[in-house]
Amino acid sequence: MPGMGDPRFERSVVFLCEHSEAGAMGLIVNKPNPQVRFQELVEQLDLDVPRNGVDLTVHFGGPVEIGRGFVLHSPEYASEDSTLEIDGGFAMTATLDVIEQIARGEGPESRLFALGYAGWGPGQLESEIQHNGWLTCAASAEIVFSPENAAKWSAALRTLGVDATMLSAEAGRA
Repeated sequence: MPGMGDPRFERSVVFLCEHSEAGAMGLIVNKPNPQVRFQELVEQLDLDVPRNGVDLTVHFGGPVEIGRGFVLHSPEYASEDSTLEIDGGFAMTATLDVIEQIARGEGPESRLFALGYAGWGPGQLESEIQHNGWLTCAASAEIVFSPENAAKWSAALRTLGVDATMLSAEAGRA
């Protein structure tokens, strides 16, 4: 929402992966990181894979643990090591095996790779929503996995019937 106050989250679409009494964790899905290339990461990780031209966009997933990689993906894929199943037809894996499989041209059918994540402590996200910091909507694979990152924010707003030009930083109650 306008007035968030943190430029890292300006016009961000955050996919919420985990939400409980202990807090929340999500990935920003519409902000590519142009300074990092997937193939360079594969080489830095010294993975034994042939260079086959797979060059997945690397996203800025959030300001927490920016050196840690997360793959948000379609649910047909599950890592032998660990995959978090998420309601609504999504899953997340944060282990090297999924990166290696993607680099080989395998792995999940739909995927989004992010470095870092967005995290909230207990009650923090709820408070930010109550203070007009965020709008929430149901996740859509068409939006989350779309290659059109610049269009994701407006597309998410449209699912709520919201026109971006009508948003205000002012909160209120009727």
